[in-house]
Amino acid sequence: MKNNKKDKKNMLIRCLFWLIFAAVIMTLTVVGINLYIVIKEKSRMISLEEASDFEADCIVVLGAGIRDDGSPTWMLEDRIKIGDKLYQNHAADKIIMSGDHGRENHDEVNTMKKYAINEGIPSEDIFMDHAGFETYDSLYRARDIFGAKKVIIVTQEYHLYRALYIADRLGLEARGVTADLRFYSKKMVYWKFREYLARVKSFIKCIVQPEPKYLGDTIDLSVSGDVTNDK
Repeated sequence: MKNNKKDKKNMLIRCLFWLIFAAVIMTLTVVGINLYIVIKEKSRMISLEEASDFEADCIVVLGAGIRDDGSPTWMLEDRIKIGDKLYQNHAADKIIMSGDHGRENHDEVNTMKKYAINEGIPSEDIFMDHAGFETYDSLYRARDIFGAKKVIIVTQEYHLYRALYIADRLGLEARGVTADLRFYSKKMVYWKFREYLARVKSFIKCIVQPEPKYLGDTIDLSVSGDVTNDK
């Protein structure tokens, strides 16, 4: 009887050991991948002024959600503003607004384009990528649908490391400009934590490099961006 209890105790100790070991390995993996991506891509972040010398094919503005009334969130608004400034500074003469338009009542890209037009950007220079459901999709489609080779990516800094890493792994020559124009929310701590895990997911995805859910016909950036209009 005593031996049975001792065996059970030893088994529990071994199980606990392996659980702790697995947790440590997972934590080190997550931390290692995050450090690798951040260190690798830090040098690809440039200023608005430096972007003008990059001679990009286009500016890629990544979606960041809209409110119930259809207006952009603060985060998305700032991304659009920086994209507009890059255009006005002649960093590129075309903008791709890439976001989620998977449902009729959730249309990030038309919101983004309308905002940019109101800021004075010509409609024909703004392309909408309606199937930019995640960062990987947006950059894959920028390459395969729009034929871009050199891109300037616009998003907040915490997200930009991952976007640049994906672009690099997909063979795009990319630089990034941050869009941190204000304090957004106390939820930033949560979003940054999610980003740690998202980097690991993207790291694995970039090894496999699956096609996005939607591709479609190619769109030449030399034509009018209005070919992507759906309204």
